[in-house]
Amino acid sequence: MKVHKVIGLMSGTSLDGLDMAYCHIWKQPNHWEYEIQHSKSIPYDTVMQKKLQDAIKWPADQLLGFHSSYGSWLGEQVRMFVKDAGLQVDYIASHGHTIHHQPKEGFTFQLGEGQHVANASGLKTICDFRTNDVALGGQGAPLVPIGDRLLFNSYDFCLNLGGISNISFELEGQRFAFDIGIANMLLNHITRQYGLPYDDGGKLAEKGTVLPNFLGELNALAYYTEPYPKSTGYEWFYEQILPILNKHNAPMESLLSTSIHHICEQVAIQVKALANKGQNKVLVTGGGALNTYMMEVLQQKLGDKIQLVIPDKQLIEFKEALVFAFMGALRVVQEINVLHSVTGAKTDSSSGVVFLPS
Repeated sequence: MKVHKVIGLMSGTSLDGLDMAYCHIWKQPNHWEYEIQHSKSIPYDTVMQKKLQDAIKWPADQLLGFHSSYGSWLGEQVRMFVKDAGLQVDYIASHGHTIHHQPKEGFTFQLGEGQHVANASGLKTICDFRTNDVALGGQGAPLVPIGDRLLFNSYDFCLNLGGISNISFELEGQRFAFDIGIANMLLNHITRQYGLPYDDGGKLAEKGTVLPNFLGELNALAYYTEPYPKSTGYEWFYEQILPILNKHNAPMESLLSTSIHHICEQVAIQVKALANKGQNKVLVTGGGALNTYMMEVLQQKLGDKIQLVIPDKQLIEFKEALVFAFMGALRVVQEINVLHSVTGAKTDSSSGVVFLPS
């Protein structure tokens, strides 16, 4: 039995930092199994956060320079991670950090150039998992549902509350998924205006009051009425959500509280529309699962027929890094790792570009 020893790398739109998960992944006769052996998060300092946030506005030469230097930085973080923990690694599977995501225009761009990652780490690197799907006419997102289907299929829904909220589920024998809308990207943007990295447990939001006008404008965003498959990213936040936020001069606590009610309302609308008539279990991961107040509001809006399942902290924080490690393993054995039922592409694919260190 081949055990794939993979480090999955994930950097999300919430701009928290780099997640690294060292995983053992192996295939039984009829299913895949995994174990997260070791994990680590490296928070971004304010300089790196600003660069990642501003890179969307940079000219091509400046962006490509950052693509290379950020790739080298990723590789160096992996090299130290491996050395400090004494890990035996077959390869890296790196998501990178999404800067541009415009599938309707035929492109998506994840920062972190693969050859630089491979050379700095000294390890074979698989990255750029989204481009092939976009070239096949798909959204290039979400990608995590392949892991939901093959590793977490005991749940009716898998909900990820990262910078963006997304959900995946089975319907008539096919896996579907889509980006519901905004999540921690909005919350973290608000707190950072006040010098705080995030609202720990939603304690600040819990003190606020809901602002009806702000909530109404957020709920009226056109994206929410679009059919799936669909995906979104920082462009949408920057162009459509920030102008709404900037119009409302209110206490931070009330801005946070209103944002949480908005996030939870949009999630609840989608889950309730798709739920079975009996009991439904929703696996919740991503930073939002650690926001106690948001989980309380979401459960209230979902009702008692839908159960939120919040796993251990390691899985909450590292599920996406785990799934990209898994996608790397699927790429190595040349099995499907991107589902066209999820992305809207012409066909399923085994995606990811392989780089060898030199």
